[in-house]
Amino acid sequence: METLNIFIRSIFIDNMVFAFFFGMCSYIAVSKSVKTALGLGLAVTFVMTMTVPLNYLLNEYVLKEGALAWIDPSLATVNLSFLSFIVFIAVIASFTQLVEMAVEKFSPTLYNQLGIFLPLIAVNCAIMGCSLFMQQKVEAGAITSVWQSIVYGFGSGLGWWLAIVMMAAIREKTTYSHIPPALKGPGIAFIITGLMGIAFMMFSGIKL
Repeated sequence: METLNIFIRSIFIDNMVFAFFFGMCSYIAVSKSVKTALGLGLAVTFVMTMTVPLNYLLNEYVLKEGALAWIDPSLATVNLSFLSFIVFIAVIASFTQLVEMAVEKFSPTLYNQLGIFLPLIAVNCAIMGCSLFMQQKVEAGAITSVWQSIVYGFGSGLGWWLAIVMMAAIREKTTYSHIPPALKGPGIAFIITGLMGIAFMMFSGIKL
């Protein structure tokens, strides 16, 4: 039941876009088309699903205070948590490179459509934020196993995918004839995102 709660919460309550507004650069830029949004959303979900549990293991057995005690009891006082940012980013960049090579090989059209935003997954703050939130949840006791970290990573990626696809579907069907010129494009996209964020918060029972 706790694992299911983590999964549902990561999608609808702690949604990376609608709750924290993470990953907005690629979210706004790529959400003009449902096809490209689907592709980038799947890539981000894959990277999150793979990197969060790996970063969980690194945090548990290498980085946090006392994590190296399994090597030797004398290392129980070593605390490498200050390296978390560097290690997490290195893991994320490695998997991003794998995704970029796979997309280029198997879907050149999508690779060209995504352009610079595919390699920029490596610096997508939603992915980095997911690993850092995981670290916080481990300290708080909300995540206690690698399986729960996988579920959290997958759910967070699925939430980001859902957000960008929903936005792309709205933008594809929206006519801009009655929208002031200054709000067309990114302007109206930010407004819609804010409204959707409020809707998600009300749906999840969070008080404004």
